[in-house]
Amino acid sequence: MIENGGTEQAERPDTPVSGDLGSSPRVTLRRITGRDQDEWLERVRAGVDQHRARMTLPATPEDFQAFVDRFDEGRTAEGLLVCLRDTGAIAGNININSIIRGRAQTASLGYAAFAPYAGRGYMTEGLGMVLRHAFEELRLHRLEAQIRPDNHASIRLVQRHGFRYEGYSPDLLFIDGAWRGHGRWAITNDMAGIVPSVPHPTLPGR
Repeated sequence: MIENGGTEQAERPDTPVSGDLGSSPRVTLRRITGRDQDEWLERVRAGVDQHRARMTLPATPEDFQAFVDRFDEGRTAEGLLVCLRDTGAIAGNININSIIRGRAQTASLGYAAFAPYAGRGYMTEGLGMVLRHAFEELRLHRLEAQIRPDNHASIRLVQRHGFRYEGYSPDLLFIDGAWRGHGRWAITNDMAGIVPSVPHPTLPGR
């Protein structure tokens, strides 16, 4: 998971433009589709050394199609792209994974910034829109990001949005041929100040 540094503060998203899930002054948020294959593969090839030690991104047409097929618009997972507002170019992706309903109403986040757009604050704006989408539209209560301790840029990204550190889990995720320990960072809708007026229907009454 990669997001390089910067001093930008988290901003509230503007009103979305048609077809987008959110929009800020510089980027829009939308769902990934099969039509994004060529640009996605180009971005992954350009940043293969950047991402290898932290996460595995689909790098072939077959892997990309399997990646897209697992997303179901927020029932169990949702794949989202952060795109430049003026050109539509893909600056990064943010996935809402492993959605659990019932008493948990929780999910995990995975994300990557693509060269040459890393370090410009686009993912900061994009993550703000993802939080609003997850807490308002999907009506989740909690999101967690698992981050390697040496991934300082990614830690700064979630800190900008008020995530709290909840501890370290050794051997948590299998990445680049080995089990890697990660810090657990989390945020709830209360912490973000984005609480839906009506809870998700799968939340028990008591």
